[in-house]
Amino acid sequence: MSFNNPMAAYSLDLRKRIVDAVERGLASKRDIARTFSVHETFVHKLLRQKRQRGDLAPLPHGGGATAILNQDHLMTLTELVADSPDATLAQLREQLRKKARVEASISTIWRALDALGLSRKKSRGATTRPTRRSGPPSRRNK
Repeated sequence: MSFNNPMAAYSLDLRKRIVDAVERGLASKRDIARTFSVHETFVHKLLRQKRQRGDLAPLPHGGGATAILNQDHLMTLTELVADSPDATLAQLREQLRKKARVEASISTIWRALDALGLSRKKSRGATTRPTRRSGPPSRRNK
């Protein structure tokens, strides 16, 4: 389960057409980049890659930050939501910290719940507290 959706690499066909256009000298690299709707630095990167590696294939993904919540943590989070469906994100964060001994931000908890497909809507039967105004009532509300 991944929270990120990385962008797809440019096709090999597009890469070949860009390098071919540069090698034939049809226009400046800047104009070729505009023609193919890519950034000029991408054209330079392609030429450097062809020179150094001899091919134009997309490089493998470089990785990224490791996820704070692994599969076990996500299962624990699912259980916590099942046990207390009206818990706030802060309460779930605290419960997860105690039960799974993992420190995660509230936004991480939210993204995990979203990825798991768990709704954070509160039940309509939950008790509500009336809001209390501070200070004197305004003239508009009289």
